[in-house]
Amino acid sequence: MPYEDGAAFRVWAPHARAVCVTGSFSGWPVPGAPLHHEGGGYWSADVPGVKPGDEYKYVITAADGDRLWRTDPYAPAMTWSNGNSLVHAPDFEWGDGPYRTPGWDELVVYEMHVGTFNDLPGGGPGTFTDAVERLPYLAELGINAIELMPAAEFPGGFSWGYNPSNPFAVETDLGGPPGLKTLVKAAHELGIAVLFDVVYNHLGPSDLDLWRFDGWHEGDGGGIYFYNDGRAATPWGKTRPDFGRPEVRQYLRDNALHWLEEYRMDGLRWDATSYIRTAAHGVELADGWGLMRWINDDMDHRQPWKLSLAEDMSDDARITDATPTGAGFDAQWDAGFVHPVRTAIIASDDTSRDMYAVRGAIEHRYGGNVFHRVVYTESHDEVGRLNGNLRVPEAIWPGNADSWYARKRSTLGSVLVLTSPGIPMLFQGQEFLEDGTFDDQVPLDWSRRDHHTGIVQLHHDLIALRRDLAGRTAGLRGQGVFVHHLNNTDKVIAFHRYARGGPRDSTVVLANFGSRAYQDYTLGLPRQGTWQVRFNSDWSGYDPGFGNHLAFDLSADGPGLDGMPYSGTVGLGPYSAVVMSQDA
Repeated sequence: MPYEDGAAFRVWAPHARAVCVTGSFSGWPVPGAPLHHEGGGYWSADVPGVKPGDEYKYVITAADGDRLWRTDPYAPAMTWSNGNSLVHAPDFEWGDGPYRTPGWDELVVYEMHVGTFNDLPGGGPGTFTDAVERLPYLAELGINAIELMPAAEFPGGFSWGYNPSNPFAVETDLGGPPGLKTLVKAAHELGIAVLFDVVYNHLGPSDLDLWRFDGWHEGDGGGIYFYNDGRAATPWGKTRPDFGRPEVRQYLRDNALHWLEEYRMDGLRWDATSYIRTAAHGVELADGWGLMRWINDDMDHRQPWKLSLAEDMSDDARITDATPTGAGFDAQWDAGFVHPVRTAIIASDDTSRDMYAVRGAIEHRYGGNVFHRVVYTESHDEVGRLNGNLRVPEAIWPGNADSWYARKRSTLGSVLVLTSPGIPMLFQGQEFLEDGTFDDQVPLDWSRRDHHTGIVQLHHDLIALRRDLAGRTAGLRGQGVFVHHLNNTDKVIAFHRYARGGPRDSTVVLANFGSRAYQDYTLGLPRQGTWQVRFNSDWSGYDPGFGNHLAFDLSADGPGLDGMPYSGTVGLGPYSAVVMSQDA
């Protein structure tokens, strides 16, 4: 940490004989300025003459006398992943403009990979600066939260980010600390929250100076930062942190607060929490549960309006149950939604679509709170090349992602994401039917945005409904959901969303998963009177190839049906959805 005439250095190396720091500020003498042993394995020193931008490394004398050159585990900036640590001044002009993190019932999340969120023709990855230039487009679309895939320092210039080599440093090739802070500031000025992806289930495994940091290890283990037995094993190497060691727990907790406080992130998304709470063969790790509870409780105490998300994918309500019995996350990615919905819209044969499974996906919740889950049909995992997966339009008809079937059913999936209960999430490019499998070296094809302007408008209109920007669909922000109409023969489903109920609140969504169109489809409705059609995905304005089966406003003057006191009829296109509510 720099101060007026120098910098303070502190490092944990409990098995070291001696620790020194050397760097560009002193001409790289060896072993360098000595650090003093504080006790408890910590070493520290104030070194004069150090200034921001100086490079440095620790020189650790191990128990066997070996001299180990190590980067600073807490370094916020690096020259590169296997290079030198940089002295970094945290000063940044944030400004004092009005901003608040949107409430959980308001959020519409857009998952973004900074390195590919650009249209650069080849060469290096995109940067935070490139992403800033695209933020006004997202704000116009209606997005009010971006979720950044991991941007901690990783080896090389291209990566998904799930191989952090320096957990506190910001990836140099993306723009380093100033670039990330500039992105957060620009997002906040547009009313967009920023969620940051963190990786605590494993570290590295390459360019990882934390490995045998002070020379000590047991067997083939990684030393002080890692388990040194079978608990170390993960699908990404034997680099699971030792969640039971107090100093490692402190390190990971400090990392979470680093992003939330130093970078003003509005929340964290934890990668693969199932590998924090379990080891090989599903053996539960009490230490991992304890770590998650501690950090989530600390977040709730310090900044309770910020969001803690888990990617666990196990359909385990304990993840979002309150501590001390649960892990204390605010929400989790919902495998109970994405898999059945993707299956239903990707299936080539209408008869194989299971409306009962779709109903289960719509009504699924954790702990009685619909906002304990994040709902989506595309994420980096579902569409990633490394996972052998495809974008939804491409999966619907491989090689024909621009076909009518792909356009209709992929947008039907978007309707369910943005009208079902939960926190909705889109993956970058989904709103213009990006068909390319996600690859960290291939930028988005932004020409598709210009080609599919109507589909972009469709997503804009859905987001406006989801956020209730016109004050006519408050039910889409509510806790209430009731799938009251299920026609598994014709593949039509309808559900009622509500907060308090009544005009401008109760919202009915009618979705057709079949190829047949209807001039007059009859369904039950919760209130008598006129129901206004707020959205019709079959409108030809969204795509000239859509059938424009008109869904006129309807009158709920029919007898009770579907467990509702009234009924009415409305037009419904193939593979289409209609959203309705009342003015009075």
